[in-house]
Amino acid sequence: MTRILYLVHDLDDPATGRRVSMLETGGAVVDLAGFRRGTAPLARPARVLAQTYNGRFVQRAWSAAQVLRHAKQIAKGDAPDVILVRSLEMLPLAQRVRTLFGHGRRPRLIYEVLDVHRLMVGTGAVSSAMRFVERRLCRNVDRVVVSSMRFRDEYLHRYQQIGSVPILVENKFWDPSQAETAPPAPPLKDPADRPLTIGWFGILRCAASLRCLDEVCRRADGRIKLVLRGKPALDSIPGFHRIVQANPHIAFLGPYTYPDDLPRIYGEIDIAWLIDRMDAGANSDWLLPNRLYESGAHGVVPLALQGTETGHYLSRAGLGLLVSALDADHVSACLDGVNHARLGRLRAQVAGKGAAAWRMTRADCVRLVDVLAGRRATAADAGPQVVELAG
Repeated sequence: MTRILYLVHDLDDPATGRRVSMLETGGAVVDLAGFRRGTAPLARPARVLAQTYNGRFVQRAWSAAQVLRHAKQIAKGDAPDVILVRSLEMLPLAQRVRTLFGHGRRPRLIYEVLDVHRLMVGTGAVSSAMRFVERRLCRNVDRVVVSSMRFRDEYLHRYQQIGSVPILVENKFWDPSQAETAPPAPPLKDPADRPLTIGWFGILRCAASLRCLDEVCRRADGRIKLVLRGKPALDSIPGFHRIVQANPHIAFLGPYTYPDDLPRIYGEIDIAWLIDRMDAGANSDWLLPNRLYESGAHGVVPLALQGTETGHYLSRAGLGLLVSALDADHVSACLDGVNHARLGRLRAQVAGKGAAAWRMTRADCVRLVDVLAGRRATAADAGPQVVELAG
């Protein structure tokens, strides 16, 4: 049985729970500890180290320094096989805890780089200092996990942050109850008596997307509808509720439960909005978002921006819809060409990609745990630059 100590920057993030579920399905016993950003009851037991806040990177870094005093308490008992670290602010704590376990059975240290904060790619003194700190902390990291190859190419390699070979773990849809057999995609509804429906789900943080879609829906005058679900980032879109309430063709339907609600909410839309320009030129260009895999797993047509990694993914696969610019003219022109027949063809192409492209399986979870624990051939042994775990 593999024992994993998982140190995370946000215990309230649903992605944390998904990763723990994957690790447990793969045969690991997971000890979870980290920071909180919310106040609601946690979905699973965890050691809460401190309270932090969205977007306040400096405050989060300070909190990380303060919780080093918890290292001895965390390091009590037998050493885990792996210390898995999600985000930079947890690395100092992970390094200290690892040292306290001694040299007899030192855990492997794995660093997840699933997003790159804008501070890390700037040209100023603060950004340079942050990269220097990360580079020093990564000297003893055994492996780094990325969700997109662009994080390796555009950040880790470009800034020479880490020398170890990365492990690619895509943000694939994970539902333990459907880990072996995927349900069929819902039937295509005839759009003759309803609007063409765009769904934008998850953390709603892109002000440019909302402005663009607001104008697109107004121009279409009822032919196009936008459905928003999830959590709006009001620090990024302070006018979110005002814009939504002023447009009769936009509906904000609040939070949803992952994964239980996904078949229903994706079954109610035609097109999944994958564009996010909050960190244009950096993180927004490099990531492959959860929405990509969620929409594919549920047979919904994705729409992305050319030039981004998501756009490249769809282009290589011959799937979905692409726009060359995030403005109402380009998006409206793209959607004007989507009739019932074309929508059916686009959906068939998504379904034809196969469930393995979109969904994490139990076997994938076992491989994930084995690679983290060092039991499988690594890229250094096998030759490829990346260990692909899911699909």
